[in-house]
Amino acid sequence: YFLLDQASQFILHGMAVLTFFFGLLVGIIVCLGRQYQINRKLKQTLISSPDNDDKLPSLPMTSLVRREIKYHYQQRQELEESLRNWRNLLEQAPVGYLHIDSENRLLWANQTAIQLLKIDRWQPGEPIRLLLELVRSYELDRLIEATRKLQYPQMQEWVFYSSRHNFDQATEESQEVSLRGSAVPLPNKEVGVFLENRQELVELTRLRDRAFSDLTHELRTPLTSIRLVAEALQQRTEGSERRWVEQLLREVNRLIDLVQDFTEIGNLESSLSAALDVETLELRGLIFSVWETLKPLSDTKQLTLDYGGANQVFCPGDESRLTQVFLNLLDNSIKYSPVQGTIRVEITITPATAENFPLHLQNISLDTYTQNWVYVNFIDSGSGFNPADLPHVFDRLYRGDTSRQRSINIEGLSTQGSGLGLAIVKQIVHAHGGEVSAQNHPETGGAWLQIKLPS
Repeated sequence: YFLLDQASQFILHGMAVLTFFFGLLVGIIVCLGRQYQINRKLKQTLISSPDNDDKLPSLPMTSLVRREIKYHYQQRQELEESLRNWRNLLEQAPVGYLHIDSENRLLWANQTAIQLLKIDRWQPGEPIRLLLELVRSYELDRLIEATRKLQYPQMQEWVFYSSRHNFDQATEESQEVSLRGSAVPLPNKEVGVFLENRQELVELTRLRDRAFSDLTHELRTPLTSIRLVAEALQQRTEGSERRWVEQLLREVNRLIDLVQDFTEIGNLESSLSAALDVETLELRGLIFSVWETLKPLSDTKQLTLDYGGANQVFCPGDESRLTQVFLNLLDNSIKYSPVQGTIRVEITITPATAENFPLHLQNISLDTYTQNWVYVNFIDSGSGFNPADLPHVFDRLYRGDTSRQRSINIEGLSTQGSGLGLAIVKQIVHAHGGEVSAQNHPETGGAWLQIKLPS
C-alpha cells in the first residue's frame, strides 16, 4: 500500500507539473499571438505615417514607436504654438471677434469685441456662457442664426445700443455704436463673427449731410433771386442776347433742381419712414400712369414700353413716393436708351423666405412682416453700367463711366442729371421695407434696375 500511495502521489505531482507547463505554454502562445497582432497594427499605423516609409526595414519596432510618439508630440506643440499665435493676433486685431458654438454659447472673444459690445461680465478663460446673457442684440443673434442655417458668409450693419449700470449714481448709461458684422460658418455649426466699429464713419457722414443741408438752405434764396432777374431779362432782350439769357436761365434752373434734390434726400433720410401714407396700390396702373407723364420725352426718341407680368399687382405703399421712384427709373431708362429702343418693365411675385429677407431691416419678424415679395424690373437697351460703377450707382453725386454720362442731345434732351436720382430711389424703397439693386441685363446688355417691395 505504501508503494502504491507513493506512486499515485508521484503521478499526481507529475500531472500537476505537466498541467502547469501546458498552461504556461498556452499563455505564451496567446501572449505571442497578441503581441503579433499589436505589432501588425503598429506596423500598419507606422506605414501610414509619411516619414517612416523608408525606415521600417532598418529600425526595430520599439524605436519606430518611440520616434512616432516624439514626432506627434512635436506636432502637437507646433499646433498649440500656432493656435497661441493666431489667438494673440486676433487679440491685437483692430476689429472685434466672437467665436460662437452650436448652442449659441460664447467660446472666446477678443478685447476689441468685449469693448464694442460692453461685455463686462465675462473674460477670456472664464466658464462658457450663453451669448444672450452677455449681449442683448437681436441683429447679432439673427446674423449668427442666418449664417448657421445657410452655411454661407453673411454681413449686416446695425446700431448697437449698450447700457452699463453706474453703481455710484445708480443710473443706466446708454451708448450707441454703429457696427458691421461679418459672420463666417465654422465646422460643427460653430460661427465666427468679425465686428467693425463704423461709428466714426457714421459721424463723418452726418457732418457731411449737415454741411450739405446747411449749404442747400443758404443757396435757395440767392438762386431764386437770380432766376427772377433772368426771367425779367428774358422778357426785355432779343436776338443773340436773349439766347444767352435763356442759357443762363436753364443753368439756374438746373442748380435750383440740384438744391431741391439735396433738400429732398435729406428729408428722406431723416423722417420718411415715419411720414409714409401707406395704402394698397395697383403697381401696373401706377407704372403706366408715370409712363404717360414721360410720354413727351419717350416720343422724342420713339421709345416703346414693353410690360410683362400680371394685369393687376397690388402692393402696400405711399403712392406719391413710389410715383417718384418710377419717375426717376423710367426717366433714366429714357435718357440712356437708343433711338427707337424698347424699355422693358417686368413684375413678378415670389414667396418671402429667410434667404431673401433684407438684412438692413431691423427688429422685424419675417412671419409678421410679409408673405410675398414683389419684384419690379426696369430694363433698358442702352450701353449699361460699367462693372466698376455698379457698387456705387446709388451713392450721392456718383458719376460713373463717361460712356454712360455722355450727353445725347435730341431736341434738347440730355442725359446729364444731378447724380441724386438713384440715391433718392434707394431711400424711398428702403423706407418701404424693400431693396433696390443695379446690374446689366444678360440679354439686352442695358441697365437692369430691380426693386423688391413687400406685399
